[in-house]
Amino acid sequence: RAVRGVMVALLWFAVLTPPGAASAAALPVVINTWAFRTAAETAWRVLESGGSELDAVERGCGQCEIDQCDGSVGYGGSPDESGETTLDAMIMDGNTMEVGAVADLRHVKNAIGVARKVIEYTKHTLLVGESASLFAVRMGFPYEDLTTQKSLSLYSEWLNQNCQPNYWKNVVPDSSKSCGPYKRRAEVTYKEEQTTSQRSVHNHDTIGMVVIGVSGTVASGTSTNGAIHKLPGRVGDSPIAGAGSYADNTAGGAAATGDGDIMMRFLPSYQAVEYMRMGTDPTVACQKVISRIQKYAPRFFGAIICANTTGSYGAACNKIPGFTQFHFMVSSPLLSRPTEQVVDCI
Repeated sequence: RAVRGVMVALLWFAVLTPPGAASAAALPVVINTWAFRTAAETAWRVLESGGSELDAVERGCGQCEIDQCDGSVGYGGSPDESGETTLDAMIMDGNTMEVGAVADLRHVKNAIGVARKVIEYTKHTLLVGESASLFAVRMGFPYEDLTTQKSLSLYSEWLNQNCQPNYWKNVVPDSSKSCGPYKRRAEVTYKEEQTTSQRSVHNHDTIGMVVIGVSGTVASGTSTNGAIHKLPGRVGDSPIAGAGSYADNTAGGAAATGDGDIMMRFLPSYQAVEYMRMGTDPTVACQKVISRIQKYAPRFFGAIICANTTGSYGAACNKIPGFTQFHFMVSSPLLSRPTEQVVDCI
């Protein structure tokens, strides 16, 4: 009855909080990138049933791997230049500061599950490529084909469009007009990139999630199949601690999404958590991170979510044509169910 009374009071507080105000704070809180509702619901159920924050992150992101969220998480999406789907994921414990991550993972669907095993069964942080796959098999994960009819179709269409778009530059033949194989030009030209991020703004790439428990314990994680038509072996921001996500019990957690090749250079998740450590409101912390990247890459595609140890949260995104708002999910005692929220890009 006492708990019910607290819940009613919290719900009234949520109703009475004016729009645009700093997010009301309550714990536990689950926040994740994009409108990936089933991921949010799964993570929240884990917490409700007594699971740990790490459990919630693993199961929540894992749900997106199963659902193939927007084709940009999990198997059967974002084929690389050779037509293969490979996965990147990480999970971080904000209590011990341990990180488990996998990159360029082949033939194993549950990337974040494998990342969790890196923490539990090794003294390492990041495993990559086929060796990560062999580790996964030793941990009991099935070795299976990640290709689907959909990914084969995407690959076929790309080949028929002269391999456009792609991620090559300074090569012959001209990569903006034809497929390879490419060779390097004798002279490298350093011209400023004139185009907006090649990452399609409709291809909502990574799921990033931050979970903060009742006692303030923080966990974070990400999972993605990376940039579509990437060079084989390419690894983006998602499995890199401080870039894809970051968690610290003494400050909070953050997770990023977007053009990982640009965003990882700025360690946005780490930077956001450090801003929150200094007392910066989560929304402002997210905005400051986006602003820092804008100075160097004004047309980058990206967004970030932030939450501090009181349960206050926020998000920010970079405004470019076709991407003016960022949708994300929040689960909290202040909300009757996991709720989609929207922020205007800056």
